[in-house]
Amino acid sequence: MGLLCRTLPSLEKRIVIPMEFSLSLVQTAVSVLLIASVLLQQRGAALGSAFGGSGGGFSAGRRGVERKLYCVTIALGGIFIGLAILQLII
Repeated sequence: MGLLCRTLPSLEKRIVIPMEFSLSLVQTAVSVLLIASVLLQQRGAALGSAFGGSGGGFSAGRRGVERKLYCVTIALGGIFIGLAILQLII
């Protein structure tokens, strides 16, 4: 039995990450994804309309990938707000 105890790794050497740090990492990752999803959304003439270019007069509803990206952006925003509130509580 003494031989068995020597060959097993010690369980006391586990790395413990504080919850505040892990929440900060998750919130940072969510914020990067949120920024990317907002930048990927197209409106009018894409990037040109953001800087004052004419966007044309036609505005269609969201379809396919645009609709999914819109829903993902809303979900990421909700997750980001939830994580921010959770960090305030902890």
